[in-house]
Amino acid sequence: MAPDGRDQYQGTAEADATADRSERCARLDAEELMGRAQDAANLLKALAHEGRLMIMCHLTSGEKSVTELENLLESRQAAVSQQLARLRLEGLVSYRRDGKAIYYSLSDPRAARVVELVYDMFCSGA
Repeated sequence: MAPDGRDQYQGTAEADATADRSERCARLDAEELMGRAQDAANLLKALAHEGRLMIMCHLTSGEKSVTELENLLESRQAAVSQQLARLRLEGLVSYRRDGKAIYYSLSDPRAARVVELVYDMFCSGA
């Protein structure tokens, strides 16, 4: 056991994990890293709006109609549709039409992971 009360092997494993994370970026050449950074920034920009983030959060539980989203968000149809249009443009959601109703669902698993992480960090246990 280490002096700080932790298992010495646990500390070694944590140090190894930190070293692995710090070397990840070094494994990519600058051009490839820049492209991936731009992709990540675009994803984060798309989610960096309360309304869009709330829509994405609701869609993690499954497909929802525009009307359902309006009710869940307590927002007007025009505002919800505007945010859904941005999410569609970014490729984060997909939709299907059933008669007059339009249903939305998540289409990017990376975005779903980010939304779940944000939920865990800010909403779980709240």
